[in-house]
Amino acid sequence: MFYGLATKKVRSPLVSFHHVLEDIETLNRKAMQGLYELSAISYHAYPYVADKYVLMASGSSIGDGYGPLIIATRPMEPHEVKGKRIAIPGTLTTAYLACRLFQPDFEPVVTPFDKITEAVREHAVDAGLIIHEAQLTFDREGFHRIVDLGRWFKSTYRLPLPLGGNVLRRTLTPEIRSVCCRLMRESIQYALDNTSEALAYAMQFARDMDPRLAEKFVGMYVNHYTLDAGDVIPKAAQKLLDLGYEAGVISKRVEVEFAR
Repeated sequence: MFYGLATKKVRSPLVSFHHVLEDIETLNRKAMQGLYELSAISYHAYPYVADKYVLMASGSSIGDGYGPLIIATRPMEPHEVKGKRIAIPGTLTTAYLACRLFQPDFEPVVTPFDKITEAVREHAVDAGLIIHEAQLTFDREGFHRIVDLGRWFKSTYRLPLPLGGNVLRRTLTPEIRSVCCRLMRESIQYALDNTSEALAYAMQFARDMDPRLAEKFVGMYVNHYTLDAGDVIPKAAQKLLDLGYEAGVISKRVEVEFAR
């Protein structure tokens, strides 16, 4: 998504970008402080940063009938996760929110996202909530899928699951916000038009990932919804956050707001 911006293939004389690489839960926490002018966040985090940020129409990662997985070392029925210790990638991640909506009664164990499969394998937890490329490799690593939360959300609510998005700080001028939105869309379009080039750039930040696997994973989460949220993603995001508020997982109700 950020390839065009980070490499200055897409640019504007009005703004410049400094590319900061951090995991999503760290970015969620920093957004609560209003640290960056433009940041990626989890949709789950939006109610806690909506006073400082507005969502961007471009840049969302959407699970359309697929998404974060709950995995374990043994076969387990979905209802059996009740009361279990589950490794999660952070309490502000959308994966955690979806997991709570699916099964309110479990013990979360906050674990770095890239250490969750290890925690499950070593039986430090009963199950793990995975958000990275292990979604594509869990079975060959000896794990069993208990539930696909994106599939569950789609079958239950007939909507895709909004996982991550981009936000802009509200203190930016309307002109700068508009330019940033245009540049983000152009950066994503550039990557979609130059997939091999963009993927080669992104691979330097991957953890020894097989290129074919990386291409498949990127294809799952960088798509037409990423280019433009349209009408569907605001509707899905509002539904997700309303459900979280009604379930007591989210402490405040917000109206989602997208800048274009």
